[in-house]
Amino acid sequence: MPINPVALTADLIRCPSVTPAEGGALVLLEKLLTDGGFTCTRVDRGGIANLYARWGRQGANRTFGFNGHTDVVPIGNRDDWSVDPFGAEIKDGFMYGRGATDMKSGVAAFAAAAIDFVADTPPDGAIVLAITGDEEADALDGTTALLDWMATNNEAMTVCLVGEPTCPNEMGETMKIGRRGSLTAWFTVRGEQGHSAYPHRANNPLPAMARLVDRLSSHALDQGTDHFDPSTLAVVTIDTGNPATNVIPASCNATVNVRFNDAHSSQSIIDWFADEVALIKDTFGVDTDMKVKVSGESFVTPPGALSDLVAKAVKAETGRTPELSTSGGTSDARFVKDHCPVVEFGLVGKTMHQVDERVAVDQIGQLKSIYTRILRDYFA
Repeated sequence: MPINPVALTADLIRCPSVTPAEGGALVLLEKLLTDGGFTCTRVDRGGIANLYARWGRQGANRTFGFNGHTDVVPIGNRDDWSVDPFGAEIKDGFMYGRGATDMKSGVAAFAAAAIDFVADTPPDGAIVLAITGDEEADALDGTTALLDWMATNNEAMTVCLVGEPTCPNEMGETMKIGRRGSLTAWFTVRGEQGHSAYPHRANNPLPAMARLVDRLSSHALDQGTDHFDPSTLAVVTIDTGNPATNVIPASCNATVNVRFNDAHSSQSIIDWFADEVALIKDTFGVDTDMKVKVSGESFVTPPGALSDLVAKAVKAETGRTPELSTSGGTSDARFVKDHCPVVEFGLVGKTMHQVDERVAVDQIGQLKSIYTRILRDYFA
């Protein structure tokens, strides 16, 4: 009997798998995939649960991979939800629950498609499902752990499709062929505390920080590239922690987040920051510190065989030719791209991470049909 992706989505939503909790989601999938003929391996690391499932011979001449995650973000205020966040309730054609969109429906669709496909038309090749429980947090022990394990055990994917929600409003609108890079920088400027009536006896760090933040935020990083919009820098906080009006504070902190395209690397952004910090230090005579966290580098999978394969299947099932996009935040495709060519296609993501997150029930079955067609055409 074919796997019902709607029922599977509901079963997964009922697993309270808020990162880093496994919540039963991967246990459920491991049994389902094992019963479907897949060889399953738990690749747990750092307290994070991950699942690797393969159908077909190791080292096959071509292996199609799916990547996704079963962990979800916290629900927020329970009282704000109109339904049980882990109840998978269906109302007016939508299934509600945390992870309904991001991305338990996507995992259910590609798992159901893969199981039914190998049962109905066993392909000449292999199919891999790499499913993590650590995408919504720091992602240190999720897809990276799976890829590390694959490298150690001579496992490989020829190409990979990440099932993240990619469509802004309508099913079939958009697929991702790349992602912007992301980094966050924390700046501290230290001066000398003093009385606000005697500013000459202090060294106020606030004008120095204001100058630094202005220089960073007013600088145009680029005008965009062939596949990317212009890079952006957002100032997300400026803090002094000073409740007094008659005291010049000793220090000030600010944080910025940069989403950068393939005109830059994280190192080129960091080098620019370092030059600006040095200028402020010399100009104002203050001490400065900078700490940077890189979440991912920008990348693009050039349009070609893989994107054409996915676009053809999406057009056949939805009537829409998806736009090739690199917009949005980061995803685990930023790790997979170092292993093999990767693109992303999934459902409409309007309600992901929101209260009353929900997915259109009919789109879950439609997504399974798209993934099935992709597999069929890939192995044809």
